[in-house]
Amino acid sequence: MKKLFKVALVAVCMVFVGNFAKAQSKIGYINFGELIHSMPEFKTVQTNLDIYQKTFIDQLTVMNNSFQTEAKNFQAQSSTMTDAVRTAKQSELQDMQKRIQDYQNNAQQQVDAKTNELSKPMVDKAHAAISEVAKEKGYNYVLDSSQVQLLVSPEGDDIGPAVKAKLGLK
Repeated sequence: MKKLFKVALVAVCMVFVGNFAKAQSKIGYINFGELIHSMPEFKTVQTNLDIYQKTFIDQLTVMNNSFQTEAKNFQAQSSTMTDAVRTAKQSELQDMQKRIQDYQNNAQQQVDAKTNELSKPMVDKAHAAISEVAKEKGYNYVLDSSQVQLLVSPEGDDIGPAVKAKLGLK
């Protein structure tokens, strides 16, 4: 009888420990990219970024057109040039190409920095709403399903609708 009692006690303890461990690892998920795209601020940020990026694109277009013109002139006249002039023109074209590449890299860095600057308030707002919903619903971890491929995920653990409601989105 004592052995049966001990076995039953151990079984009950195992059930409680299992439920306790399960309660401490509640995991939810949200498609963060979709959330950001559904926010009204996204359109404003995207419009501002497009305008900012266009200035760089226009300058790159001018630089590329100038390079193409110089390259065509070089090809057309290279047979009549002396070796020294040909070498100088080739060097000049390589310098132009390098300047274009450097400008393009610099422009990309500036656009990336502007993207981060303009989207930071929106991203912070979304993170705050996700944290609030996770806390309200008891989630210890929330995964970004746009970056992590969830092979199996119960519909009840998607906190996207609750976060959208918290942000006043449809």
